[in-house]
Amino acid sequence: FEYASANGGPELVRLLADYAIERHHPAAAAADNPYLSLLEHVMDAQAALVAQWMAVGFIHGVMNTDNVTISGETIDYGPCAFMDAYDPATVFSSIDHGGRYAYGNQPTITLWNLARLAEALLSLLGPDTDTAVRDATELLETFPARYERHWLARMCAKLGLDAGAGADAGAGTEADHELVTALLGLLAEHHVDLTGAMRSLAAVVRGDDSELRSLFPTHEVLDDWLVRWGERRVALGADPATTATRMDLVNPRYIPRNHLVEAALAAAVDGDMGPFVGLCEVLASPFEDQSGRDDYAVAAPADFGPYQTFCGT
Repeated sequence: FEYASANGGPELVRLLADYAIERHHPAAAAADNPYLSLLEHVMDAQAALVAQWMAVGFIHGVMNTDNVTISGETIDYGPCAFMDAYDPATVFSSIDHGGRYAYGNQPTITLWNLARLAEALLSLLGPDTDTAVRDATELLETFPARYERHWLARMCAKLGLDAGAGADAGAGTEADHELVTALLGLLAEHHVDLTGAMRSLAAVVRGDDSELRSLFPTHEVLDDWLVRWGERRVALGADPATTATRMDLVNPRYIPRNHLVEAALAAAVDGDMGPFVGLCEVLASPFEDQSGRDDYAVAAPADFGPYQTFCGT
């Protein structure tokens, strides 16, 4: 769209927009302003996608506009990687010197990219430039709230706060947001593995908090948060066994840990595809506990890193 806007003129942009609506977002065709509706659909698709990334600690690494799709799919993620220790400032890409595409910056960069799409669509968005800019700006200003809803829904599911029969049941309250951000704050403060911590929450619901507490320097760090989280779950009225099962479906046991990826690549270069095949087998069922494969669920050792990824990896 950017190229067509700069080099092909409004008619080429219209052809592309019409095709995009038909192929990816057909509901936009019935709107009073189909092209503004297209922008809104793309915005929501991107908000949902990046919320998924953030929920599992995924860092795309190269979010320039040509690596973003109107369909809301992840593409061209050569220098991508998953975090171990939770830190919003985490950067792996060797070309991202300033942290523009750091884990915590991904929602903001998504909005920036959407603004570039809006600029390319301006000739279609209104009868004149001023109207088009006004309408596009008003729509773009809704992105933070849209993203927040998608993100909070995913995080509530990870914490077992997405179902219940209580009077205030339903995910997404201010109390839920505070619980999520408080836990993430503890993970960041104590450099705790995001994936391991989230997966261990289901065991807590089942009555065993030892795995979660073992990830922190002292057990007492979690006391207050665990009490408040437990009270919220009681208020929701959800069955613990059902809640824990649901949590295991959204909190992976296994991710492509960076040290395992590097080991598989190094072995493959030397002609041994065994580690690569083994890692792929584990990752084919990331939400299932797999006997004898505990090493795949452990964060990188302390002496691994600093870690860099590269385009083409």
